[in-house]
Parts: sequence; C-alpha cells; structure tokens
Amino acid sequence: MTKPSLPELLHAAVTAVGGTERPGQVTMAEAVAEAIDDGSHLLVQAGTGTGKSLGYLVPALAHGERVVVATATLALQRQLVERDLPRTVDALHPLLRRRPEFAMLKGRSNYLCLHRLHEGVPQDEEEGLFDQFEAAAPTSKLGQDLLRLRDWSDETESGDRDDLTPGVSDRAWAQVSVSSRECLGATKCAYGAECFAELARERAKLAEVVVTNHALLAIDAIQGAPVLPQHEVLIVDEAHELVSRVTGVATGELTPGQVNRAVRRAAKLANEKAADQLQTAAEGFERLMELALPGRLEEIPEDLGYALMALRDAARTVISAIGATRDKSVQDEDAVRKQALASVEAVHDVAERIVDGSEYDVVWYERHDRFGASLRVAPMSVSGLLREKLFADRSVTLASATLKLGGDFNGVGASMGLAPEGTEGEDVPQWKGIDVGSPFDYPKQGILYVAKHLSRPARDGDRGDMLDELTELIQAAGGRTLGLFSSMRAAQLAAEELRTRLPEFPILLQGEETLGELIKNFAADPKTCLFGTLSLWQGVDVPGPSCQLVVMDKIPFPRPDDPLMSARQKAVEDAGGNGFMAVAATHAALLMAQGAGRLVRASGDRGVVAVLDQRLATARYGSYLKASLPDFWYTTDRNQVRRSLAAIDAVAKQAETA
Repeated sequence: MTKPSLPELLHAAVTAVGGTERPGQVTMAEAVAEAIDDGSHLLVQAGTGTGKSLGYLVPALAHGERVVVATATLALQRQLVERDLPRTVDALHPLLRRRPEFAMLKGRSNYLCLHRLHEGVPQDEEEGLFDQFEAAAPTSKLGQDLLRLRDWSDETESGDRDDLTPGVSDRAWAQVSVSSRECLGATKCAYGAECFAELARERAKLAEVVVTNHALLAIDAIQGAPVLPQHEVLIVDEAHELVSRVTGVATGELTPGQVNRAVRRAAKLANEKAADQLQTAAEGFERLMELALPGRLEEIPEDLGYALMALRDAARTVISAIGATRDKSVQDEDAVRKQALASVEAVHDVAERIVDGSEYDVVWYERHDRFGASLRVAPMSVSGLLREKLFADRSVTLASATLKLGGDFNGVGASMGLAPEGTEGEDVPQWKGIDVGSPFDYPKQGILYVAKHLSRPARDGDRGDMLDELTELIQAAGGRTLGLFSSMRAAQLAAEELRTRLPEFPILLQGEETLGELIKNFAADPKTCLFGTLSLWQGVDVPGPSCQLVVMDKIPFPRPDDPLMSARQKAVEDAGGNGFMAVAATHAALLMAQGAGRLVRASGDRGVVAVLDQRLATARYGSYLKASLPDFWYTTDRNQVRRSLAAIDAVAKQAETA
C-alpha cells in the first residue's frame, strides 16, 4: 500500500473535526513535517482560525515516533485530548494502518493521592496523621468538597483534578494530593499499584503523543531527573508563554509562614537540639521580613545574609537528623517524614541559592496585603537554560498566534536562547521562522484606533480624558466592550466611574466572579462590558457581536519597579544592547498582540481595537509595536471610529432582532 501523503492525511483530519482546510494550515503542516524529518527547529506563527493544532498533530502522528506536545492552558490541553486527538486518530487510522496512542501527563500534585485519601494527612500541630474527613465539618464548604472528593475517588479513572466538575478549592485539593517531594514512591506506598500519577506515567510511556504543560516541561529540563518519557520531537503550543512559565518554575520563594510550617513539621521527627536551631533561625528570619521594604536586592544586606546562612545550616542539620530518626510512635511515620523533609529541603534550597549569590540570579522582596512579605529569587534569563536543555537533543517546533514581534521572530527567538535566524556556528541551534497568516481579512474586519489627542499617560496619574474617551467609545459600540487595563487598580477605577456614567451598560470586573463565569456572562449579553487585567489580555475567546470593541488603556510596559524586568533590562544595556527594546518593548508587544487578537475570532466578526495611549502614534517605538499587531486598518480619527462603531452596532442589533 502506498504511504499516504501529508495533504491526504490533513484533509482526512480536518474533515473528521468538522473544520475547513486553510492554506496556512497546509503550509504549517508541511513545515512541521520538514522540521521533524531533518531534526531542525521551527518557529511558526499561525493566526487565530488557522487550525494550528491539526497543523502540528497530523505531521506528528504521521511521524510514528514519540512526540511531546506542551501547552500553556488547561483549555487547549482538554481540546487536544478530548476532541482533536480522538477524532484525528480515528480519521488517520485507515490511512496509516495503525492507531496511534495518546496520553496526558501532568505534575504529581494534579492527581488525587490514594494514600492521603485513605490514611489521612500529616498535620503540623501534633504527631501523626489526622482524618481530614472527620476534621472538616460536613456542612462547611471544605467538608462538602472533601466528601465529594471521596465519592469521586471511587468512580474516576484518571484521578486528574481537572476531570472533577465542578471543581474544589485549593485548600480541599491540598488534603488529597502530594507534591513529588512528599510522595512516598510507588514501591514504598501501599497504594502504589493503583496510584493515579504512576498510571498516568505508564500510559505516557506507551503513547506516541504525550500532551503535557509548560510547567512539567520546565521541570523536566531544569531538574535533570526526567519526568517526561524519552522523545525525539517536541512541539510547544502557546509558545509565547514558555519563557514566563519556565521562569516561574525556576523561581524560588521564602516566606515566614513557609519557614514556620517547616519548623512545626521538623519538630515531630528531628531531635530537640536540631529542631530548636531551626526554630531560632526561623524567628530571626521572620523579624527581618517584618522590616523589609519591597524591591530588588542588588547585594544581600549583611543581616539578611547571616539570617539566611543560619536558616540554611539549621535546615541541613534537621535534614540529617530526620534521616537518622525512627519513631514508631508516629502514625504512618514514612508519610510524616516525607512531608517534613519536603518542607525543610525547600527552605534549605532557596536559602542556599540566595546565599551563594549567583550573578545570574535576581533577588527581591515582595509584600502582599493578603500573604505578607516574601523573599524571591529568579534567573536573570532562562535563554541559556532553554538553549541547552530544550534544543540540544530533539527537533522543537514552537507555535503561537503571536511570535513575530516588530516584523520578525528574532526577539522571541533570543528570549529562548536562539541566535538570530540564519546565524551559522558550532553549537548554534539552526532554526527558521514562518508566518502562515490567518484566514481572516484583518484590514476589512478590524480597525486599529489610536487616541492620539489624549494626554500622555503618567504612572498612576489621573486620566480623566481617557475615561471620557472610553465612555464615548462604549456608547458608540452599544456596550460590547472588552476593556484591557495595564493594572488592576486602573480596571477598578474605570469600572467604578463608568458604572456611574453608563448605568444602561452592565460593567463586569475581573475578580468579582470566577473568570469562566465573567466570560460566560459577557458573551450572553451584547450590552455588557468586561474590564480586567492580565488574564483577560490572553484568555478571552468570544466570537460574535458581544465583543466588537477591545480597549487598551495604555501600552502595557512592565512597571519600572518590577525587579526582574528592570534587572533584565539593565543586563542587556550593560552588554551594549538596547534594554528597553529587548525587554520592555518586547513584553508590551507580546501582550498587545495577544490583546488585539481578542477582537476577530471568526470570519463574521467586525470591530475596533482602541489604544488610549498617544505614544503608539507618536513615540519612536510605536512602529515596532504596531508591526506586532494584526494588520487592521489604522486611524487616529476619533469621529470616524465612532461612526464605524455605531454602524457595526446597528448591524449587530438588526441581526439580533431578525
């Protein structure tokens, strides 16, 4: 039998999912297949509506070797495993004459732990374990969540938290899950043979396509101990998120609460002298944290250095003491020991990392109203780590709707450790970038409006003229507005003001309900507006008349006092580069491209992206930012935009009443 061609396979898959074949999708599939075949690397920008998941799944399944697909969001993971992969595998089976297996794999804490469920949870106050089901009042939210979890444990096949609907609180889930450090290990656990996390790993070992998340991919790369099965091909979807997710995994944190929890857990098993030493070190650390002011620590103050050394040394002593202690009077001693060691080791590792003071790390204080003070340490850059760990031994395809910033892929490539496209050299990963376009006609479907007449935004300054402009735009659009703000404070102020000015238009505000509920309500009523910050810039998919105006209050540069971003910017400048363009402008371009992408989600969508920041039209970097956005028709004429919005609103209302 003749081997089926890639176009045949793609056509069968697209038909199976009820989609429409797009030229960009074909181009993408061919490029991915070529990268897989020759072991090279590919950055591919595929606009909304291209069907990029099939653009990489079909060549991956045709390849026949194991492929790992890493995504950033739960929504895409579920779409791949529950819809795209089952249908695609069924469609390709007759052509490939084999049925490729696929599986989902996440970090251990995402799976229900049967040992925790049946044996209880180690508690901090007393020795041994306690029955969380008896401890929580059955009438409380926690008690009800725990009872639901116990019932669910008898019927679930996956034990995956995301398969539990409706979900439960983080507090309830913590009672029935463990981190990888707390896990007893399959051979030592009475429930090892039934363990959901272990079963997921076994399924992944047998699968051709393993779907995972960016965080687990980062852990696999950073920690050196493989958690993903061996693979020759890696596909990273939503790749614009990868650097921030890897940075998050590589970031360490110390808080007084975390340290005190380690002290309580250590006291159960360590000898009194070791436990007292850790207690004393914890008290010294907590006193300093109460006085700490937020901001970066370019050098570690002497008193903090001594406190961290004391914490590191005490934690090391406790780790040795716990390892040498056996106390049969402690119920389920192995589980209690594992939890205590996990807590103390986490404290030790972060304290040691800060004390060692790598020039490649950034250290800073943070203070939250709810969580109090914390000391954080993060890598100055993850580009070297990604170059070494991600691109060395496999073919990597990075896919997203927003990878081409300022007209090329080099900015995103540099953040991932890749030299400019076409650079030759030993140990220089070879890659190419392609933009397969979008099926949407952006110049006809959307307008990019810059409110050039507004005053230049000042940090935390009064922006009465911006609120006037926003009011007029929402009135012209008849509601239908997604407001993307550069800070939560700005979103709250705008929501409060416009609820007073425009009582006829419901204003939803991020944080007042769950994100899912907000988006559902926004989509249901065209007169409704939704205001919010970061997650709305990337997490809203509302095609149709409910979202016909996307407003950005200002260019979303990082805050000047953001310790990590400012450190990265300074490092680029010290190396002779343009730190503002490499860090701040790239960050803003990525967010703006994502935000503008909320407008046109289907072929019938029409609307306006309004940027209420004159700098997009007047500043030198404005052209770079505009080149990162979809190719909308561009104007600074406010009257023309109001007429256009009113016309779009009239058409939408006519369709609603037809």
